Amino acid sequence: MEETKSNPQTHPNDQSRNTKIRRKSHHLPEEIIAEILARLPVRSLLRFRCVSQSWRRLISSRHFCDAHLQISSKDPNFSRRRAIATVLLPFYTLKQCSLHSLLLGPAADAADLDYPMKNPRNSIRVVGCCNGLVCIAVNGKHFFLWNPSTKRHKKLADADDRMKSGLFITKYGFGFDETNDDYKVLGILSGFCNSGRYESVVKIYSLRRDSWKVIDAFKDGLPFDDNGKFVSGKLHWGRRFGMESKWDIVCLDLGSESCVSVNQPSYLDGGFIPSLGVIWGSLCVMCDFPKVSVDVWVLKDSWMKLVVLPYFDDPWKGPYSTPLCIGGKGEILLVYGSAFIVYNPKQASFRRPKITNIGTFLEADVYVESLVPLDGY
Repeated sequence: MEETKSNPQTHPNDQSRNTKIRRKSHHLPEEIIAEILARLPVRSLLRFRCVSQSWRRLISSRHFCDAHLQISSKDPNFSRRRAIATVLLPFYTLKQCSLHSLLLGPAADAADLDYPMKNPRNSIRVVGCCNGLVCIAVNGKHFFLWNPSTKRHKKLADADDRMKSGLFITKYGFGFDETNDDYKVLGILSGFCNSGRYESVVKIYSLRRDSWKVIDAFKDGLPFDDNGKFVSGKLHWGRRFGMESKWDIVCLDLGSESCVSVNQPSYLDGGFIPSLGVIWGSLCVMCDFPKVSVDVWVLKDSWMKLVVLPYFDDPWKGPYSTPLCIGGKGEILLVYGSAFIVYNPKQASFRRPKITNIGTFLEADVYVESLVPLDGY
């Protein structure tokens, strides 16, 4: 399996510091050392792999990576989570900024990301984020699995050689199949083939097999949304079908690779525009009543209405998009048009975080810093 990596930066005093750490660590049981290290950021852990062979084996082990991921995912200060945005102007690129700064700080700084096939002439889309891995699509046809924290990435094989004759991936999704311990990418290829007929083919990529295969899914209608929302081993899409363009929620179980419909919330009557999102690991539906309000429903054991977002008059452009997270005091971070906003439901107030080094962006998602590898599956 091909994989690209870059060496972490080292500090001039790392050698002497590592010698002191190695001496002190001899007095601690290995399980205590592992417990301490699992609470450190990825950047430090990449450097500490050079302390000793035992530390390298520990930090590189699957058990340690999983433990570190669990701790980072539950960090109440959001210091290990990053918002990643697809920036459109002045050219396509990906940028990231601290979730902690967006939610709690007075200002945030967006940093450039060095992603695969980075080029101002290449379009870039985020397919999804899961366990610190980010799936990206370059020019709509080159797919990569990429860990921004470790700088490792893997290029996926083309989904279909017939893409050259008119079939392209138009809908996609990315998530983790816990049943089979496997990361998977789903692509729906659609277009006019050489015979002039419009075709659609559903394929799924397995990191463990390192290959695509055709699956028999969505026989009663293709998804409406372009990217699936990953929650609890399933990819979810919104879908419109029938003479009345009825909207429903359909999901694909990554373990069984079968589709089922999902019960919807008890909506109020009236015209609204629904959309799907994920907030803190739960599926949510945003019911947009244009220029009135947006109801946000969250699926736990059952559907519950989380909050009603009021509309407000200001020069910002675009509708509400998706909620990204909920802060410790109940604040909700959302994408609004091409901006991040924080809504405080207790005070019924909005705040727009100040962000430097970012322009107009198309979409945003959240990933957690992790050591999750792209090999060993």
